[in-house]
Amino acid sequence: MTWGESHGEGLGVVVDGCPAGIPLCEEDIQKFLDRRKPGQSKFTTPRKEDDKVSILSGVFEGKTTGTPISMMVHNKTQRSSDYSEIAQYYRPGHADYTFD
Repeated sequence: MTWGESHGEGLGVVVDGCPAGIPLCEEDIQKFLDRRKPGQSKFTTPRKEDDKVSILSGVFEGKTTGTPISMMVHNKTQRSSDYSEIAQYYRPGHADYTFD
């Protein structure tokens, strides 16, 4: 399950069903987030965002506990006002249409 908005305080995910005892740390996830930083490929975002993941629950001393794993990326540079002019338009690849 995911939660949050890209232009809000942050985005998060809850991963359920992961067994206990699997090694997992923030660096394991971070290497995948770093792949979307500018200059990594032609598919990366042009925005320079920090995108640092925090594991909030489900991991203790570097191993999964068997409970849901909650992770969050705080959005330190959100500027929702940048999108006010296009707020009434549907955007390709977004879920805008589902909110009407």
